[in-house]
Amino acid sequence: MKGRTIILDHIQGREAAALMVDGVLDDFLIAADAPAPGTIYRARADRPVKGQGGMFLTTPDGPMFLRQVKGLVPGSLLLVQVTGYAEPGKAIPATNRILFKSRYAIVTPDAPGLNISRRIRDEDVRDQLLEIAHEQMGDSPHGLILRSCCQGAEAEEIAEDISAMLALAEQVLSDSGTEPELLSEGDGPHILAWRDWTDPAEVVTASGGFEDHGVLDALETAQGISEALPGGGHLYIQPTRALVAVDINTGADTSLAAGTKANFACAKTLPRALRVRGLGGQITLDLAPMPKKDRRGFESALRSAFKSDPDETILAGWTPLGHFELQRKRGRIPLTEILK
Repeated sequence: MKGRTIILDHIQGREAAALMVDGVLDDFLIAADAPAPGTIYRARADRPVKGQGGMFLTTPDGPMFLRQVKGLVPGSLLLVQVTGYAEPGKAIPATNRILFKSRYAIVTPDAPGLNISRRIRDEDVRDQLLEIAHEQMGDSPHGLILRSCCQGAEAEEIAEDISAMLALAEQVLSDSGTEPELLSEGDGPHILAWRDWTDPAEVVTASGGFEDHGVLDALETAQGISEALPGGGHLYIQPTRALVAVDINTGADTSLAAGTKANFACAKTLPRALRVRGLGGQITLDLAPMPKKDRRGFESALRSAFKSDPDETILAGWTPLGHFELQRKRGRIPLTEILK
């Protein structure tokens, strides 16, 4: 099945969204019990953690942890936004640099100015978008970023998006409450799919879409540890308490170039495999044997593959034992913790 298909459905009573690309599950979003990234709270500073340069915060939904808290004293009230999911037994990560993000527009209270995505290079289009931005933002002190998907979109839709995000920002930032409180919930899977999967695609909303389009079979594979590589071989992906271990196996290929081919296939497959499984944190790759001269090419292939991935991933580099390490944002809860 060729092309892109977005399927909006439910699984085990949870709202979920799947992106299929040429018949392969490319991304999967599912509602979790924890507060979703993007959720905004009025929080109270609780106690500093000097060794980590941060502060524990009190919110209605449990403790949060905020880094870089210079000048913040216990007892103070502040607005914070959830940035990801917590590791088991740890506080929810948060930031005080709040963003109001939608499909076309991002309102940035801490970064004034009107900005257009660099991916939009047509000067006429950029000028038209700036006109829309100036008209909608008026004399607002907040900043605005217009996303790349504005190119080709209707001016009215862009204007409505800017207006909605600006109104939400003004509502939240003008809050004058005196106790910890939930102010704005983060987007659920269906809204996130509309917001972030912006390339042209068929959209399926009928109940049973996951079964009809092969999503359930793909999820069964994603809940296991094995991921087939194009051209043969497998990835074995095993989360542990400390890190995610990834082993690259060449399979039946016994040629001299088998290790190199499997490692480069891993570079292309790994972002999707981690994304669908919802895995982040420290990731260690136990690569198949390959000449050291191929390491630079492997790094380039890996960097290119992660470039379009929505969750920030840092390529940390090689270990003395020849493993390759990555650090990936915990932007999702592992699939196996939700679909049990």
